[in-house]
Amino acid sequence: MYSAPLMYTALGGVMSENSGVVNIGLEGMMTIGAFVGTTVAYYSGNPWLGFLMGGLSGGVLALLHAIASVSFAADQIVSGIAINFLGPGLALFLSRVFFDGATMTAPIPLDRKMPRPFNYLFTKGSFLDLIFNQYATVYIAFLLVLVVWFILYKTKIGLRIRAVGEHPKAADTLGINVFKVKYLAVILSGVFAGFGGASMSIAVVSNFRATLISGQGFIALAAMIFGKWTPQGSMWACLLFGAAQGIVVYLGGTDVKVSSQILEMIPYVLTLIILVSFVGKATGPAANGIPYEKNEA
Repeated sequence: MYSAPLMYTALGGVMSENSGVVNIGLEGMMTIGAFVGTTVAYYSGNPWLGFLMGGLSGGVLALLHAIASVSFAADQIVSGIAINFLGPGLALFLSRVFFDGATMTAPIPLDRKMPRPFNYLFTKGSFLDLIFNQYATVYIAFLLVLVVWFILYKTKIGLRIRAVGEHPKAADTLGINVFKVKYLAVILSGVFAGFGGASMSIAVVSNFRATLISGQGFIALAAMIFGKWTPQGSMWACLLFGAAQGIVVYLGGTDVKVSSQILEMIPYVLTLIILVSFVGKATGPAANGIPYEKNEA
């Protein structure tokens, strides 16, 4: 449950960075996706519509990132930071508009939350029930890992995305429209991040609030690096980070005498340890983060 939002967002990073565009704006895209998803689900009564619109809202922010970093060759880090300010700010502003000045949305009623497809399949409280009785977004996240892997490594468009991320000039000379490929990958990264935010606000919890995402986008980015820019590697890394979050929640409900602030630090400390330990050994696409200008020599 806690890994699924990270998996969606990490897959977004995989798509974007395999095309050569660094996207540290995943946090902001997750945030706007979480807000839009909750709001649409609350007012429409349809969690699936909320989930879809959350993804589309993340895609809109990703389009801004693509315009800045692809069309205008702006610094991709600066553009991502701007998205990380824009997403939460816009979400809080719209929350005040739609929920009478409140900085958090109204809770989604139980009958409007994301369904659990195997809710009645296993005995309540049994081991299988605890493992497999998850929200539908969890199973979609695993399916999406397979879909992204297939697209990147088994299709022509996936080959083009990876070619553009490795050597855009060579791809251009072969007739590949580098800008279109980068736009597609970046927008998809925002859609996936929006799905991640929506799955957090519609399934894991029942509303949006300012502290809901609180670093999840950066953890997903770390998972992508730890997973060596591959969908399957990112999935395993997200499961590790999700397990850390699950341990925090579990320990918080026991009699263990540990400060709640220390417990809440566990996922972030784990992120730092993994980045320090593995980031030097992980090599991303050769042209990742380098703006491409068509007439450049």
